[in-house]
Amino acid sequence: MFRGISNLSLDAKGRFTVPTRYREPLAVQCEGQVIITVAPEDPCLVIYPMPVWLEIERQLDALPGTNRRATRIKRLLIGHATELALDASGRLLVPPELRTYAALDKDAVLVGQGKKFELWDKEAWSKAMYAQDGEDEVEGPDALEIIAL
Repeated sequence: MFRGISNLSLDAKGRFTVPTRYREPLAVQCEGQVIITVAPEDPCLVIYPMPVWLEIERQLDALPGTNRRATRIKRLLIGHATELALDASGRLLVPPELRTYAALDKDAVLVGQGKKFELWDKEAWSKAMYAQDGEDEVEGPDALEIIAL
């Protein structure tokens, strides 16, 4: 389980160093192979160990093509999904398109979310965490909620 918050810096090429405490679990779980994609509802990126992503991709593929929301989610998640591998220095390179989506520049936050991570621009993370109650509209149950996104 990935938990906790880590402050990071992206270098000029868009790389960040994965915190040491996560490197061994990633090496064991997926040999450092991950998928990075957009978060469908937030201005951040989501990083999945490869085995976790393969299960999510299977669930997404099983969603009906006639459901407009399911189609949108598939386009966002699968369409932006990019395979990455930890380099010898424990870094991941975030593609330019995904850095633009999440407005990532230099200061970032990596947030453990159980089986995945979220990668946020530090300022966007602060705004999201300190939003006033009632600013986010809570939606009712949806068939897509069964997917462990």
